[in-house]
Amino acid sequence: MFYSHLAGAYFDRIKVDGKKYYLYEEVWTEYATDFLTKVFLYTALALIVALIATGVFLKFKKPEALTGFLKTAGALACGFAVTVITAMLALDFAKIAEKGYAEYTDLLNLELIPAIVLGGVAVLGIAAAYVASNFSKKTFKITLITVASAFGAALIALLVCLAVYYARGSAEENNGATITGTENAVLYVSSAALVIAIGLLAFFCGRKEKREFDSKSISYAAVCIASSYALSYIKLWSMPQGGSLTLASLLPLMLYGYMFGVRKGVMTGAVYGALQCMQNPWLIHPAQFLLDYPVAFAAIGLAGTFSNIKKLEKLPQVQFALGAIIAATLRFAAHVLSGVFAFSEYSTLDNVWVYSLGYNAFVFPDIAIAIAVGVILLSVKPFVAQVRRIRENALKKSKTETSAE
Repeated sequence: MFYSHLAGAYFDRIKVDGKKYYLYEEVWTEYATDFLTKVFLYTALALIVALIATGVFLKFKKPEALTGFLKTAGALACGFAVTVITAMLALDFAKIAEKGYAEYTDLLNLELIPAIVLGGVAVLGIAAAYVASNFSKKTFKITLITVASAFGAALIALLVCLAVYYARGSAEENNGATITGTENAVLYVSSAALVIAIGLLAFFCGRKEKREFDSKSISYAAVCIASSYALSYIKLWSMPQGGSLTLASLLPLMLYGYMFGVRKGVMTGAVYGALQCMQNPWLIHPAQFLLDYPVAFAAIGLAGTFSNIKKLEKLPQVQFALGAIIAATLRFAAHVLSGVFAFSEYSTLDNVWVYSLGYNAFVFPDIAIAIAVGVILLSVKPFVAQVRRIRENALKKSKTETSAE
């Protein structure tokens, strides 16, 4: 009876100014989203506890099996990520259909449909690249070409949609915002300044790193992006104008930057940021898009800033935590600048700087959760050994390439 009532409400529509809307917006999708978020949260916690318990058991009873167990854990994480992403993307499409966005064209959601479709294919394909890397090189190359093509198409579609959206002036109108000429200039200058700052840090801190992506770094990037994207759907708390407290969603990206270096970490973070734009986007200005998405998450790759400091070699937890603090600070700066110069009209205080600083403070507890879990992982000797092996191999290849040149 209840479900038939919901189905009836779903198909009842009303007309307002000649446009069709559903009578009851966000009915079943809101229930489904809340329900699945809780299911995935408890599943993730259960999976983490089970993996930790198994790892501790193997450490004392069968230490030789730990290496194989880590690979199995990676495969489980990849499978869980694919499940979460598939379910949540399906709900995203359901929300678009439920609200009737497909029937009128003055909202961004319709224009983002191709980007969401291709973005979903790209994210799931990225996870497939990790699986393919365990087979032949030919299989990996074919998968990589397919994934790269899908992601490239998604990125182009997204940029075209955003260009159209901004060009016709819908961005400010739909969000009830007015950006002045001064705010417009400052947004572009601040986004450029942060891009330069992150780029310089990546350049100087990553001088000893391998320059190019190989099959291993690509496959690890695949599983880390997919894992972070999946965990970002598991929200412990959501902010009204974007942003949320998640279940260590940025940890996989931070660990990637720690293992493979800041250069690859920054690039991987920027890719993740572009994908994040498809998940409940808040888009007002082109520079605001850069600050809140690619730039903010590119900064997460700087978690590996201290990974090569010899004096801290015996304290990987400290190396990781210090790098994560730098990453969090730069991400916070990006969100604060966006809040001051793009979201000033949302401020409930007279001083918009105080409002933006307070609003975006969610970044620090979000990163704190990731740091806490990362420190626990980096206290497990087999995990630390695997991380160091990956880092040393990347450094060796970098030295070989430099001497060859």
